[in-house]
Amino acid sequence: MSESTVLFHCLNLPPQQGGKLIDLTRQKAEWDWMSFIVRRLQPGSIFRTSTAHEEAAFVLLGGTCGADWGQGVQQLGKRKNVFDGLPYTLYLPADSDVSFTAETTCEIAECRVPSEARLEPKLITPDDVVSSLRGGGNVSRQIVDVMPPSFPADKLVAIEVYTPGGNWSSYPPHKHDTHNPPAEVDLDEIYYYRISQPAGFALQHLYSEQDADGQTVKTRDGDVVLVRSGFHAVVAGPGYDVYYLNFLAGSSRILSVTEDLRHTWIRSKWSTPDPRLPMVRK
Repeated sequence: MSESTVLFHCLNLPPQQGGKLIDLTRQKAEWDWMSFIVRRLQPGSIFRTSTAHEEAAFVLLGGTCGADWGQGVQQLGKRKNVFDGLPYTLYLPADSDVSFTAETTCEIAECRVPSEARLEPKLITPDDVVSSLRGGGNVSRQIVDVMPPSFPADKLVAIEVYTPGGNWSSYPPHKHDTHNPPAEVDLDEIYYYRISQPAGFALQHLYSEQDADGQTVKTRDGDVVLVRSGFHAVVAGPGYDVYYLNFLAGSSRILSVTEDLRHTWIRSKWSTPDPRLPMVRK
């Protein structure tokens, strides 16, 4: 496992330019499940696409747009960026069509997985997501369940996570690379990072039982980390609030993980949640 296979940088487009910030197909990622694209649309721009033999989720990271997926044009978006509120997300099953027309500058994160399931499209609004706090002290973070396992999709799960500067997240370290339900299921995972300030960063540590040292990657605003296997945890640089969008897909739509038992004792030391949380509200 090398940095070149887990860490991918975004394309540094000028703010006034539209286009793909991330273009990570399953073929490029060299895995079975997810393709991930982040696209910027300038006002008036139109993006049309279809899902064919895939299901897809489109998370509006920021901006406003009109979207038509066969039910007439509906307005999506409220937050200026990911630190400005909760998301609008459009879920489309296989063999669907959609067009997005940007009203302001928009950034849309799109994740696709192979699927033939005949399900219903659904618009997820800020009123539909569930926000909760997890952990305590400097292991506190805000979890926003966008498409949890209870959501009627075939394979995709989508979650937004907010971690105040200096805090740990995805902790205790855990893994989900073995199909052994109900204890653990095999899930690939995307971490898409946005960071509150240009100089900000986060560190993500990835390791396994066979490779205890593993590797630590430094992520900046717009970076993607692919978690293929093994334990993983994140820490936000002090002073830099960190957001990441998780997409997961694999052998089952349940979030059953195995924690590194050497570090689970920290739960007994957790105090109340960080007073900086929640970082975003409706």
